[in-house]
Amino acid sequence: MTVPVDSVPAVDAAEPEAPAPPVAVAAPPGHRGRPLGTLGRIRGTLPLRWRLILGAVGMAGVIVLWIVAARATAGADTGVRVPTPAATWDALRELWSSGTLSADLAASGERMLYGYGISVLIGVVVGIAMGAFPAAEGTLEAPIGFLRYIPASALTPIMVLWLGVDEAPKITLIVVGTVFFNILMVADVARAVPRELIDAAATLGASRRRTVARVVIPHSLPGIVDVTRINLAAAWLMLVVAELLASDEGLAVRIVRSGRFLHFDTMFAVLVVFGVIGVVSDLALRGLRWLVAPWDR
Repeated sequence: MTVPVDSVPAVDAAEPEAPAPPVAVAAPPGHRGRPLGTLGRIRGTLPLRWRLILGAVGMAGVIVLWIVAARATAGADTGVRVPTPAATWDALRELWSSGTLSADLAASGERMLYGYGISVLIGVVVGIAMGAFPAAEGTLEAPIGFLRYIPASALTPIMVLWLGVDEAPKITLIVVGTVFFNILMVADVARAVPRELIDAAATLGASRRRTVARVVIPHSLPGIVDVTRINLAAAWLMLVVAELLASDEGLAVRIVRSGRFLHFDTMFAVLVVFGVIGVVSDLALRGLRWLVAPWDR
């Protein structure tokens, strides 16, 4: 049967319409798409110029508060006195010109060098062992967790009875007060080494000793330096406690002796020295971190 051509419905041969372009919607203020700027962004690296500017502003704020406190306590009868920055500077120059400050710095620096140096050495060795080997972690974690909660300052009478009043109890007190924290924090750093790197070393035939030496320790170096930098403040705190054990020289000894005669300017001068030492040592350890781990800046 033949169907007439006229009876076939016409087919629309027109091409389909293109989809409409998306409508741009303006992002509300403070949301996605708005640049935060150098100072307002989250995370990221701050340029050196801004670091210096903001650091100077922060220090200026501290000095302003210092001047305000000195003026507020000038002539007060309550015994609360804050010397002016000028008086503190004069006391600092007097300590330096008389040779007292250099002798105190040498005594305190030697105690810190031996005490905290031993603490860091033990912390790195034991911490790497705990972080790399589960057997060492299972054996040492419980006793270290118990010992680190014993206040080191409470051991002062025992240190004097066992070691006398020479340099030995002072150095030992610095070691005991910081070593357990160094161990546990270094162990956490060693545990953070990616498992893929250790498996890759084992696949290539590396022994356990070589894996620790070539994988675990290099990967942990920046974290170890950070641990050393963080716990350095605790070491200085323990130094103050240690120098109260019949010491003749030292920064903490100078503060105590100045307090007996109400020499507030000398006390603040030594406190400024503590702050300067802290800033210099912190910058030095940051530089060491960049030096030993340039890949992790």
